[in-house]
Amino acid sequence: MDFSLTEEQQIFRDSVARFIADKYSFAQRQEIVATDLSFLPEHWACFAELGWLAAPFPEEYGGLGGSPVEVMLLMEQFGRGLMVSPYLSSVVLGGYLVLLGGTEAQKQDILPKLGAGELKLAFAFAEPGSRFDLHDVATIASPDGDGYLLNGRKSVVFYAETADEIIISCRTNGPQRDHDGISLVVIDSDAAGIGNQHFQTQDGGRASELILKDVRVESDQIIGAPDHALSLIEQVIDHGIGAVCAEATGAMWSIYEQTLAYLKTREQFGQTLGTFQSLQHRMVDVYMKCELAQSMSYEATLNLEDANPVERRRAASSAKYKIAKYGRDVGQEGVQLHGGIGMTMDIPVGHYFKRLTMINATFGDAAHHLRRYHQRLVD
Repeated sequence: MDFSLTEEQQIFRDSVARFIADKYSFAQRQEIVATDLSFLPEHWACFAELGWLAAPFPEEYGGLGGSPVEVMLLMEQFGRGLMVSPYLSSVVLGGYLVLLGGTEAQKQDILPKLGAGELKLAFAFAEPGSRFDLHDVATIASPDGDGYLLNGRKSVVFYAETADEIIISCRTNGPQRDHDGISLVVIDSDAAGIGNQHFQTQDGGRASELILKDVRVESDQIIGAPDHALSLIEQVIDHGIGAVCAEATGAMWSIYEQTLAYLKTREQFGQTLGTFQSLQHRMVDVYMKCELAQSMSYEATLNLEDANPVERRRAASSAKYKIAKYGRDVGQEGVQLHGGIGMTMDIPVGHYFKRLTMINATFGDAAHHLRRYHQRLVD
């Protein structure tokens, strides 16, 4: 595999790094996550102006003709800056669902607005008790004339609070855990019959619990093949895994750099901590885990467009498992080597560790992906 970046990709990555350095210092970040939305609408407008929202989509839909590599580069810088935004939920999950499964009319209608920052999406796929099993869907879409009535509950829907439209997985046939019979529908976030409870997550983001009661869905609001949406959902969640793995890698590098700088300046027993050989060895271990995580992130990203779904899932699960393990180790070392101040709210390293912990629980934790990887080998 070729891991080298083109000149355009390097410029793209550098533009994201400059934005975060100028507009998203740690102090600014703390003020932003304390607001009701946990991000600034003016920042979202800047994302659109800079082309970040349109980057992964084809030019015929108002995009820049990019690929998952551009998403990886952006998310890695987001991880370095601890950026909180609806980018993952709206562009990566919602955007790829429409791009890979939508009709031509849906693509022409939704993707240009998404890329221009005029529309935000959210993806409601998790349910109470379903854990990380994407096929465990109890939300029912019952036939009603030429459409459906939607009833059920969705959990931890990232940034549903600010979404204009929500894509929902539902069951149109079969029992709750059947792999067939799952469909996707897109509805307005303020449609009649939707109840919600919004909350802030531990890492500063936003999520919602959705209660659906007789929500009317027309037949043209279905995305993908009715009853056969599971493969599309799995493919898009793999894109989400690639994105959060890249974000985790950026966060790990930031922890390494912050901890290294601290050890070079903090003195004890008349000398800086960085002169102690035992701490040097621990920092080498942290560095190696950051390098290995980045390699795993690259491999997962480059396999996202693989025509073989087994190979794509293998790469996604192996990266998610390893990065979850390495991320925990790096986060713990960062906090521990900072001493007591590493646990305080005023020091960034603890907040990075929170985000890494949240990433571990997003789209399946380490144990889930170890089982998934083993099952792929068996199959």
